[in-house]
Amino acid sequence: MEFFDEAYHGTPPWDIGRAQREFVRLEESGKISGDVLDVGCGTGDNALFLAERGHEVWGVDSAPAAIETAQKKAEERGLGATFLVKDILTLHEIGRTFDTVIDSGLFHTLSDPERPVFVWNLSEILKRNGTYFMLAFSELEPGGYGPRRIRQEEIRAAFSDGWKINEIRAAVFESRTRAEGSRAWLSSITRV
Repeated sequence: MEFFDEAYHGTPPWDIGRAQREFVRLEESGKISGDVLDVGCGTGDNALFLAERGHEVWGVDSAPAAIETAQKKAEERGLGATFLVKDILTLHEIGRTFDTVIDSGLFHTLSDPERPVFVWNLSEILKRNGTYFMLAFSELEPGGYGPRRIRQEEIRAAFSDGWKINEIRAAVFESRTRAEGSRAWLSSITRV
């Protein structure tokens, strides 16, 4: 986690200064509903976009520098989003639940042993019938840089018990280093 905090003392490649288009489209189509938790929120661009659209939004990230920037952005824009420094493997400690959880590039950073811990924590903070939207690098994106790639089978395996996979579709993960973005999966997963 120290890597991520250090990355936010500059501008990491995944910090594009605005919400990811995939989350903008989800919100505009009415798929994001109610109270929202942004896991691995970084400097808060996705969370703040959703707060501007009228959602009560919380954002959590393990990087204190990212959360500090997110809080400043919220204050400058007069938005009431809540941002917390939090290890995503202890989300259950938040003590509340959400209708929607968004994930822009967090899941693909998790190790194999961390995945079930994260999924359990997610089940503790996402309301029954709530939806988790995950944007993660796809195995179709060539290697050599960036995070690990995720296969659809891995997503299905991680969310096989107590979850319903609504959709896994091809998407683009935008970054500052690749104008065309990176090949990704956008998953819609409901807690049952």
